[in-house]
Amino acid sequence: MSAFQGVDERPCDCFYRRATKRSSEDLICVTYDRPFIQKGLKAGNRICPRTQQVLSHTILTPNHLVREMISQWCKNRGIELSDPVLLVNEDGITESERDHFLSLLQKMSSGLPEQKEAAKELRSLTKRMPSFRALFGESIHAIPQLLSPLSEGKFEDGIHPELQEDVITTLLNLSIHDNNKKHVAESPMVIPLLIEALQSGTIQTRSNAAAALFTLSALDSNKALIGKSGALKPLIALLDEGHPLAMKDVASAIFNLCITHENKARAVRDGAVRTILKKIRNRMHVDELLAILAMLSSHPKAVEEMGELGAVPCLLRVIRETNCGRNKENCIAVLHTICLNDRTKWKEIREEENTYGTISELAQNGTSRSKRKASGILDRLNRTVNLTHTA
Repeated sequence: MSAFQGVDERPCDCFYRRATKRSSEDLICVTYDRPFIQKGLKAGNRICPRTQQVLSHTILTPNHLVREMISQWCKNRGIELSDPVLLVNEDGITESERDHFLSLLQKMSSGLPEQKEAAKELRSLTKRMPSFRALFGESIHAIPQLLSPLSEGKFEDGIHPELQEDVITTLLNLSIHDNNKKHVAESPMVIPLLIEALQSGTIQTRSNAAAALFTLSALDSNKALIGKSGALKPLIALLDEGHPLAMKDVASAIFNLCITHENKARAVRDGAVRTILKKIRNRMHVDELLAILAMLSSHPKAVEEMGELGAVPCLLRVIRETNCGRNKENCIAVLHTICLNDRTKWKEIREEENTYGTISELAQNGTSRSKRKASGILDRLNRTVNLTHTA
């Protein structure tokens, strides 16, 4: 009786752990109530309480034998036992849903028709149900199983476009779940396959790959990992293509990654400044691209390149034409940095001020940061004029 106290209405689950001090084929099975196992796992405990060994995964395996013993014990005593298939754990997942999840992962190693069917359903489930996203964090094997059709190169004609899109979009869905971000990014195949998808997928696949990199880059450790993996170059290439469906996701990913100094250097090296200025001149996603340009302006090489590529007249025109205070602020901040580092640009600024009064207007009516940067430029202009007269 004591062994079953408190479990008459709960499913029993067990950890399977291959014993290290016994035969390689021996398995140690330890059975506990699911709620108590989950509570320990959620607290970060990855040690088996019986063997004191690290668990190789955290997927719970139903112990049907013990469950049947409990069921029979309850039946003999007239106690009603909840249907374990309908029993929902604290993550909102039923046993049947968990079994279905595992069966879908197994199908990802089957033939192409089964893979396509499973990938499409996993995409749908991880979009609609946060609890299904969380399931991928319970096992180190779940993500490799999901990605196996893309990583194994099984098909003579290459990766099936529809299958690739469903798998990459599932990765995007998983990366939205905060607890998954580190696990997903550090899975060995994820970043390389996302980079491959940026270059070779359908435009929807490429856009979703960029969006996945954006959500994963919310963690600083992931920013470094993604940058080192070479993701910025294909992101900038996709930005240069200018496809409307992908532009916003790509710009968001580049912005997030360039928060770190190392990634700013990589972005500048991979042609970000030239591409961004070209798109701003074509009035494409000006808001997002100005924000990236302002961030890159803290890198000396980027500032030098902006001056060489004609950023000054381009940004002055944006200030005149836009009604967006944030865009004006980003423009004047970049101009302030360029002019401090390149005295040859003061002539263009002075001509702009004499013709349109652009800087003075911003010094009076801009945001607090815009006023500060514009006033700094005006002070420099006045100092230059006074020095000229003195000379």
